[in-house]
Amino acid sequence: MSEPALLLGDAARGALHAYLEELTHQRRSSVHTVNGYARDLETLLQLAQDKPLQAVDARDIRRFVAQLHGRALGGRTLARKLSAWRGFFRWLALHHGVKQNPCLTVRAPKAKRGLPQVLSPDQASALLEAPTTDLLEIRDKAMFELLYSSGLRLAELAGLNCDPHLGSQLDLTESEVSVTGKRRKTRAVPVGKMACVALTTWLARRSELACPAEAALFVSRRGTRLSPRMIQMRLDRWARKCGLPVHVHPHVLRHSFASHVLQSSGDLRAVQEMLGHADISATQVYTHLDFQHLARVYDVAHPRAKRK
Repeated sequence: MSEPALLLGDAARGALHAYLEELTHQRRSSVHTVNGYARDLETLLQLAQDKPLQAVDARDIRRFVAQLHGRALGGRTLARKLSAWRGFFRWLALHHGVKQNPCLTVRAPKAKRGLPQVLSPDQASALLEAPTTDLLEIRDKAMFELLYSSGLRLAELAGLNCDPHLGSQLDLTESEVSVTGKRRKTRAVPVGKMACVALTTWLARRSELACPAEAALFVSRRGTRLSPRMIQMRLDRWARKCGLPVHVHPHVLRHSFASHVLQSSGDLRAVQEMLGHADISATQVYTHLDFQHLARVYDVAHPRAKRK
């Protein structure tokens, strides 16, 4: 039996392309996930240089990680890259006879886990109660109300449809929205009263912008689906117009939703379900935010906590 061809140069890139094709068409990974894998695996090929992938060992992987760490990449980014490399080598073992997975024993440096940025309830109100002056702002208000009301991810919001014949996901009668998040998991999330009002106002006028066959709930000036990047830009512009002292991006509204619901209810499992977190440890970060809030209240209110 002949030895497998060396995975070097064009052969390595061909294997990479085949792996990404499998992620896209067989595992049905999202475009965002596939693009992330492509970047991380391209980094691997660049670091390996003239060394065939079959010959890459754990010492090489540790060296690659050290090089990337020296370029100021953080622990979380390195862990993500290692995860992508590990999955690729697993696939190479199945399809190209690679005998070892050199990433199995390598761990990324520990990352400092920063707390997510959130708006205060007053800041959220100031953002969402700003008056609208035109059709695009009516659309924007509906988007931002829904982000804060239901804790959606940016990609989930951009992917929403409203045409019942093409997979409508918004049910204002039941005050509910269904979204497909990470790992293709679908969840239903409540939609609050103010978001329902804003969405009803937008839907009454959506046809003034939307192309006749467009299924997207939120459309651009050209009548086609609004891109995630444009949503980010519109939210940043809206926040600056409202005079907020912080940079606001869509995930800030998701973090604010989770933090404010947890502060009011204390129900960590419910927040986990609404956010679509597979692991509750991802949700527990909001308990630290809640504790910070309580600590600030204590420092202000307790007579023995005040400094003279």
